Amino acid sequence: MTWDQAVLLAVLGATLGVFILDRWRFDIVAMTSLMTCVLVGLIPPEAAFAGFSNPAVVTVAMVLVITRTLGRTGVVDEVARRCTALAGGPAGHVAAICALGAGLSAFMNNVGALALLMPIALSTARRNGYPPGMLLMPLSFATLLGGMSTLIGTPPNLLISAFRADATGSRFLMFDFLPVGLTVGVAGVAYLALVGWRLIPRDRGVARDDIDRFRVSDYVTEALVRPGSPWAGRKVEHLEAERGASVIGIIRDRRRVFARPGTVSFQSGDVVLLETDTATLRQLVELEGFALVAQGGGGRQLVLTEAIVAPNALIQGSSALSLDLRERWGVNLVAVSRQGRRFEGRLRDASLSAGDILLLDGDRDTVAEAMAELGCVPLADRKLEFEPQRTLLALPVFGAAVAVAAFDLASAAVAFACAVILMLATRIIRPTTLYESVDWPVIVLLGAMIPLGTAVQTTGLADRIGDAVIMLAPQTGAMGMLAVVLIATMVVTPVLNNTATVVIMAPVVISIARQLGVSPDAFLMAVAIGASCDFLTPFGHHNNSIILGPGGYRFGDFWRVGLPLDLIVVGLSLLIIPRVWPF
Repeated sequence: MTWDQAVLLAVLGATLGVFILDRWRFDIVAMTSLMTCVLVGLIPPEAAFAGFSNPAVVTVAMVLVITRTLGRTGVVDEVARRCTALAGGPAGHVAAICALGAGLSAFMNNVGALALLMPIALSTARRNGYPPGMLLMPLSFATLLGGMSTLIGTPPNLLISAFRADATGSRFLMFDFLPVGLTVGVAGVAYLALVGWRLIPRDRGVARDDIDRFRVSDYVTEALVRPGSPWAGRKVEHLEAERGASVIGIIRDRRRVFARPGTVSFQSGDVVLLETDTATLRQLVELEGFALVAQGGGGRQLVLTEAIVAPNALIQGSSALSLDLRERWGVNLVAVSRQGRRFEGRLRDASLSAGDILLLDGDRDTVAEAMAELGCVPLADRKLEFEPQRTLLALPVFGAAVAVAAFDLASAAVAFACAVILMLATRIIRPTTLYESVDWPVIVLLGAMIPLGTAVQTTGLADRIGDAVIMLAPQTGAMGMLAVVLIATMVVTPVLNNTATVVIMAPVVISIARQLGVSPDAFLMAVAIGASCDFLTPFGHHNNSIILGPGGYRFGDFWRVGLPLDLIVVGLSLLIIPRVWPF
């Protein structure tokens, strides 16, 4: 192994390790890795930012703008409500919501499809008395399945197309993924509707009453000890023993009380960081002299709305205090549910992350506007106003762009860029919201990782890894190697993000195909399919992270439902890929 190969392998290993730790944003990690490779001479300075001009990156940005515009029309919400209303029984509701999720994610970002349908899934669950967990995991998995079907369904497909263009001179077209993706998607949705939801324990995300009735469950919140409270002068251990509440911390005179909590006595004016159930919190607030800090102790009637922090949302990594929610948006952060993790310090100072469920206090319209700007997903039905002109124009423009790309009249990047320009010219998209529609961390991640993938090829590291793989399985042949590639990609994807998986695996499988003397198409398609199959963990794909809290899931729930789905995907893919893309 050469020096360049060893250094690049070390950089990639460190990058993947940091991705797994999930302590820093992935776009920052990717850019740091790119600059490291530039500084040590693995990537020429003039090629450092070539990834941002890659057609895959441009296409992702344009599709994000278009699909967010389509989401604002209200068409998706109306169709989803009618379909779920017509469906009967749990299996019917799961089938309806999964089919819609898979269909949407074939033409839009997976996270965007989930964000559009999750509030409808939750309202369907409440209306029919189902636990939310029964619908949310199947919906998340269905959006991942649907993304396999088209070129624009998920960024990994666009990257795979770019790697194929570099290797063979021709790219995958819009519906080249459809034979495999559609078959796997239909079988996967059928499994989720008939079997998958039955494997989810019935107590996951037990249905709650309407949030306006103050059904706060598994939240961490701050309560003020009012003057005259019967708990003033009593010890923390008494509250925990008699009420079953858990006291995480006490703030007194703007300073945290550092002592064994059980020995501390409450005083009037203390701010208590509590984790407790609904009934206990209501009793403390209504009968025992506590007040929620968001009320300022004044007893004002709260108007509460639930929202979840989406991946790469503005609020992620920030706190309520640093964002100045009250002054900038007129919104108070009342409580946070953090998937079993505890806060260290004041609630207002807690760094928020993807998947956190926020309980916000404020006027409905004000909160809705704040959520849109902050990038949070509402956990209740949205009151969207239909805009007929936008509805009539946006869909045909998007359909025309899909058709142009499908018939190869222009590249996907050009087709969707023209669609965005046309939407701007016809005022379907407002210029002020154009750049707000782009998920910039995703764009930075793609732009930074593509040169790393190129370096894997140019340094010869891909050939070195390919040689090692072939030596480990010398008798498998092309079909056996295809199975190895597919399963390896599926195993790696849950612990990384799918973009990083494709960037590493694509150059390697191209080298393997070259050494076997076969076409790389089948191997690249296997990587594309495997990179979309993150059904085993709650953290490998953003969609699974988003549903973890609202669904009340545990880690093992994903294995229970996802492993049979993985087996279905492997079996069908190995059956279909060689027939559609022969060696």
